[in-house]
Amino acid sequence: MDADLDTLLTALYVEVDDHIIAGRRGPGRPRRLSDAELACLAVAQVLLGFASERRWLRFARTRLGHLFPYLPHQPGYHKRLKAAAPLLAAVIDHLARQAPCWHDQIRLIDATPLPCGTSRETAKRSDLAGWAGYGYCASHSRFYWGLKLYVIATPDGMPVAWCLASPKIGEREVAAALLAHARRNHALRPGLILIGDKGFAGHEFEQLVTASFRLSLVRPDRRDEVPRHGSIGWIRQWIESIFDTLKGQLSLEEHGARTDLGVYTRTAQRLLAMAAVIWHNWAIGAPDKRSLTAYDH
Repeated sequence: MDADLDTLLTALYVEVDDHIIAGRRGPGRPRRLSDAELACLAVAQVLLGFASERRWLRFARTRLGHLFPYLPHQPGYHKRLKAAAPLLAAVIDHLARQAPCWHDQIRLIDATPLPCGTSRETAKRSDLAGWAGYGYCASHSRFYWGLKLYVIATPDGMPVAWCLASPKIGEREVAAALLAHARRNHALRPGLILIGDKGFAGHEFEQLVTASFRLSLVRPDRRDEVPRHGSIGWIRQWIESIFDTLKGQLSLEEHGARTDLGVYTRTAQRLLAMAAVIWHNWAIGAPDKRSLTAYDH
């Protein structure tokens, strides 16, 4: 297989249609745009950098018309995409399990701010009010209004489990719930090494990770602790580079969603795009598994 967008979308369509959609088909007339095609179209939109759905569909008719015989108008595409949020999450999970990195002994866990508004009026009137909240972004030294994205990933960036949470909730509390969810879905196995940052420091959390989940927690040492692991800055760059890909190349912070389902769907859309690239790069033997260069044009 080649490293180009058409080949990626073709391979992804076959994988989704054969292994995920096959058990979900019901009676009735098939849709003109199948669920497998919808997932591929959502991935292509992110990889090609289109935030506007109207502009994206106009461009797709020219660039990808040979792959998609039928393309809906923007209202139909918008409704189908939001309704397909569980499908996008299922495809992410499936691709993670198919990639060789699933068997890696290391898992990375971290959180990153996901702004959802920049004005006081937005915070008061948004449909996200009550879920989103004010938080502090240490990397940019500023406050923001929105959510936090938590990700458990392999070293090459493949998302194994993820969730969105209010920034008002403590990181360790959300991380514990996410780890429990991952274990229920058999996405974690005993003996793995879990690498996080100083935000996950705490005796109770470490006991939970080691005793309940039977994982080895590795994080940077705090100043008031006996030295154990050091700063591990070079390892911490792995997770930071994953978030940099999501925000810098896949426009995570430019999601433009205004509802809880919209934020979830557009976050899943970007995580799926990254997962699809990593999965395909493993399949073709590309040296840099998270490289998007071959698929962004």
